[in-house]
Amino acid sequence: MAANHDPQVSRLSQPFHDAGIFFQQAVRTFRATGAVIPSGAALADALTRYVAERDDPSTPLSILEAGAGTGPVSRAIASRMRGGDTFDMVEPNPTFVEYLNGLVKTDPVFLAVADRVTVHQALVTDLGTDRRFDVIVSGLPFANFTADEVRTIMEYYFTVLRPGGHLSFFGYLYTKQVKAVIAPLDDYLRQVRSGWEVEEWVNRYGVGRERVFRNIPPAWIYHLRKPLS
Repeated sequence: MAANHDPQVSRLSQPFHDAGIFFQQAVRTFRATGAVIPSGAALADALTRYVAERDDPSTPLSILEAGAGTGPVSRAIASRMRGGDTFDMVEPNPTFVEYLNGLVKTDPVFLAVADRVTVHQALVTDLGTDRRFDVIVSGLPFANFTADEVRTIMEYYFTVLRPGGHLSFFGYLYTKQVKAVIAPLDDYLRQVRSGWEVEEWVNRYGVGRERVFRNIPPAWIYHLRKPLS
């Protein structure tokens, strides 16, 4: 179904409009989507911390978002962009890509920076390694991936991340406990193994974590930083 980009959609109704499209796709492709509603404002604010907080405010940032979905975190990024910043959104779902392209052309937040925003329909690991990024924000559902998939994605992030650059991603609270009760054993064990892989990267490069309870469901935010040398 084509996305509706009616400019009359108000700021108040926009989250509900996004959620409807997101839910439709989540039902069809839950493993890739990892949730049934988009990220909330509090989660988006936490994930975009290092777009707002800069070591050198005068130096433009190159920003990458993986798994943009219907764009709630993308909007937060766009609203924090400054002169010279560039923003690449990566999303493999064609319905979401169509919706994101419409937002870039019609949403007031995006219109101010549209000439520096690019939407890519691709898996993030297929984007290539010819560019470097200062900030990476990941919305990918690591809990739904295998440990090997998580490792491949994290290795890619730290290949294209500049020295000193930040990676921020999240995981939902209590999903492991819920899966232990209701999920098939193979699904539970896959999440446990992928969780170990995530934890290794957090232990190696982590510079902070925070809990966001004002999200459905509540989430942990993880901030990692690539060493300067």
